[in-house]
Amino acid sequence: MEKYYLCIDLKSFYASCECADRGLNSLTTRLVVADPSRGKGALCLAVSPALKELGVKNRCRLFEIPKNIDYICAIPRMKRYMEVSAWIYSIYRKYIAEEDIYVYSIDECFIDVSTYKEIYKMEIRDLAKIIIDDVFRTTGICATAGIGTNLFLAKIALDITAKHVDDHIGFLNEEIFKKEIWHHKPITDVWSISYGTAKRLLKYNVNDLYGITTINEDLLYKEFGINAEILIDHAYGIEPLTIKDIKNYKSKSNSLSLSQILFENYDYESALLVLKEMIDLSSLELIEKKVVISSISLYIGYADDLRSPTGGNRRLHEFTQSREKLIDYFVSLFKETTDPNYLIRRIGISYGNVVDEKYETFDLFTDENKTKKEKKLQKSIIEIKKKYGKNSIIKGMDLESKATTIKRNNLVGGHNAGGSNPEDYEDGKTN
Repeated sequence: MEKYYLCIDLKSFYASCECADRGLNSLTTRLVVADPSRGKGALCLAVSPALKELGVKNRCRLFEIPKNIDYICAIPRMKRYMEVSAWIYSIYRKYIAEEDIYVYSIDECFIDVSTYKEIYKMEIRDLAKIIIDDVFRTTGICATAGIGTNLFLAKIALDITAKHVDDHIGFLNEEIFKKEIWHHKPITDVWSISYGTAKRLLKYNVNDLYGITTINEDLLYKEFGINAEILIDHAYGIEPLTIKDIKNYKSKSNSLSLSQILFENYDYESALLVLKEMIDLSSLELIEKKVVISSISLYIGYADDLRSPTGGNRRLHEFTQSREKLIDYFVSLFKETTDPNYLIRRIGISYGNVVDEKYETFDLFTDENKTKKEKKLQKSIIEIKKKYGKNSIIKGMDLESKATTIKRNNLVGGHNAGGSNPEDYEDGKTN
């Protein structure tokens, strides 16, 4: 049986949600999703298709939108977008079994439709049209689709081919792929090829997928290591991975991470305060998940692009989830690696070698009774926060002027959580 996959994308999703909730047509309404309270440098999370047609780029900043263009500025409502995404998933489930759907992101999914051609007695393109028409009729959100004989081709059909056909449904098999995509430029339009990868390929005078097929494979493996295998497969339109493979995958190692872009540039001491807040929150997650860790990583990004990021990794001599110990380890790493002469804009922490808490270890200097009391207190805090909200218990440091925890507890994914009703948030009409 020949394999077929759909890759469905919700067009300018956040902006389309805002237009739909206002009874506006997302294809003709000029709207951006951004928080103007963050100033003209605020990032636009989404730009409506009508603005894109005027040359406004997605993920731009407010000051980059030409002053002669009038538009609606909608404050982000992340909870609402999650609600709509779940609503649309329920529409997919009307036609497709759960095991054949893989949610790739809040606005994109892959569907294995190999068996449905026979079940519905129709062509895959017709089935795709029925699904995306149902999404639009039910929610007011426009969708586009790519059809491919493997997951990679479905994604490329969506990203490149679907844009140039009237029904916004693209199709690729390996033969069509070689005719239409091999010489497509820029190569960064191709899924998984970053600007860094493209720059490294230019060393071999390669600027399209066909060029990759002409390079000696040993050179590619020398340049890209094990990732060369994926690069070579994709250059020929090959992707052996299936949705079943993805769902059955179990990672050999686990990690937990937390990062944030600060609301403004922070000095050394203020950034250290935020770091402690992040460790405080993440230690609760370790307790709740009943895991311990034996390595930590720190990332510090500076406001000045001329200053390279700093940080590093540290392997611990124990498996722990202790808040006090983790703060000591991270503060030590911060002080050793962070440049106090530059303002800071990004902080990231991560934990490695995450295992079940039954593997927790203690050295001769650890007070086990003190550790047990700390864990009991942490568990109590978790239960109170679950019942009464994230800000029901806060630490003294969270009340400092540069602290971020209280504000970020009201965000989803670093953005305003919002609610279901756009009338609760005043739009900014800007020109």
